[in-house]
Amino acid sequence: MNKLNALCSTKWAIAGSLMILASCSGGDKANQQMMQQAAPQIATVTLNYSNSDLSTTYPATIKGKTDVEIRPQVSGFITNVLVDEGQHVVKGQPLFTIDNVQFQAAVDNAKAAVNVAQTAVQTATLTAQNKQQLFDKNIISEYENQLAQNDLAMAKSQLAQAQAGLITAQKNLSYTVVTAPSSGVIGTIPNREGTLASPSMMQPLTTVSDNGDVYAYISLTEKDILQLTDNGKYTLNEKIKEMPEVTLKLSDGAIYPEPGKISTVSGIIDNATGSASVRILFKNPNGMLRSGSTGQILMPVRMDSVIVIPQKATTELQDIRYAYVVNDSNMVTSVPITVSPVNDGKNFVVTSGLQPGQRIAIEGVGTKVRNGSMIQPIDPAQAAAQQQAAGK
Repeated sequence: MNKLNALCSTKWAIAGSLMILASCSGGDKANQQMMQQAAPQIATVTLNYSNSDLSTTYPATIKGKTDVEIRPQVSGFITNVLVDEGQHVVKGQPLFTIDNVQFQAAVDNAKAAVNVAQTAVQTATLTAQNKQQLFDKNIISEYENQLAQNDLAMAKSQLAQAQAGLITAQKNLSYTVVTAPSSGVIGTIPNREGTLASPSMMQPLTTVSDNGDVYAYISLTEKDILQLTDNGKYTLNEKIKEMPEVTLKLSDGAIYPEPGKISTVSGIIDNATGSASVRILFKNPNGMLRSGSTGQILMPVRMDSVIVIPQKATTELQDIRYAYVVNDSNMVTSVPITVSPVNDGKNFVVTSGLQPGQRIAIEGVGTKVRNGSMIQPIDPAQAAAQQQAAGK
């Protein structure tokens, strides 16, 4: 009888244990389901290799192909300003006139001096010819004949000097009409009629910018140049020829329709800035770009078979960047990653830390999504639709 009671007690104990285990297992599943239902819905993507066409942004200053400062060659009061600021002019077009009274008088005096010198040459020529005939007949001495020849040479020299003075006076007179040295657009005109102009004045009369083509100038650091040449494996000229066309982003955010081509990289690195100047040529058929404008150069960088993720899918802590991987149980784990310094401001190219096939959270990072949290993964399109509906 005791053995039977003991056996029954053992059976009941085993059954009770099984019931307790079943109850605990069911409770864990229930808790897990409750946690899953309470977890936030977060958009996720599955990683895969793709080709990246990102671009590096550089601030740029735009200058005309030629920016010529217009300065007077002679001193005098400005009598007329023949153009206006922003006006397009052609080469040789008059821009300013300077009082020419004294310069015209100088031309008249120079012409009179030339006439006097020409008369003196004619007189000296007749005298020299006469002396030569007398010398040939042994009527006068060689000394007297040589004096006549010397007088003729001196008269010719004085004529040449007078003619040079006339050319100088005429040139100075022509400088009283200031003309455009090239076609372009007129800049600011700080000096108007009545202002005394001189070659030594600090401020130019104006600037003519030839903006049929324009140059955009950017700066590359010493590190950029070393990367460009593969640490000296290639020359700058070789790499410049291989570089693709670049895009100009204007100050208002618009993209300039004409592509640009890098034409030169300065051979000297500025010790003060540690950078070299790069010149990029842009066509400017409608004159939209003006000298002095600013913008940004977008330089394309293509990378093949890389993992690209949105920047909003990452956080940075103590100079370490993290992405958030979602496992099969929808649990989030933070993973340190490294990214390429080249980015477009929206995406990162991951160089290490992530593998194709992994899922990552792409929203709520740092707020709803943390290391060890649970989420409800949804498609990005579904998340966008929910956000749009919530906005309405």
